[in-house]
Amino acid sequence: MVSLALDALSWILLLTGGAFVIVGGIGALRMPDLYTRMHAASVTDSLAPILILSGLMLQADFALYVLKLGAILLFLLLSGPAASNALASAALLSGHSASYKAPEDST
Repeated sequence: MVSLALDALSWILLLTGGAFVIVGGIGALRMPDLYTRMHAASVTDSLAPILILSGLMLQADFALYVLKLGAILLFLLLSGPAASNALASAALLSGHSASYKAPEDST
């Protein structure tokens, strides 16, 4: 019974993480400029690995794989925001500006 509950919880986490990846990818395609695309990608890059790797940890039956997956998760959580920050700084220094257009008034 406990293994069935852990299996169900792990699949819920895996599917939810996969859904966040898909929604984040679609959001990154629909955004108008580099900075908003980076925002969509970095938000997805922070939450999706937590859900996916937590689901994989529950599937691993608390073996040595759990420690390895935890180390991967820690690396992803530390490197993802730093990479997004470095990319945004490089875009700003190269003169890439945001192409924001105000919504037109339809009245």
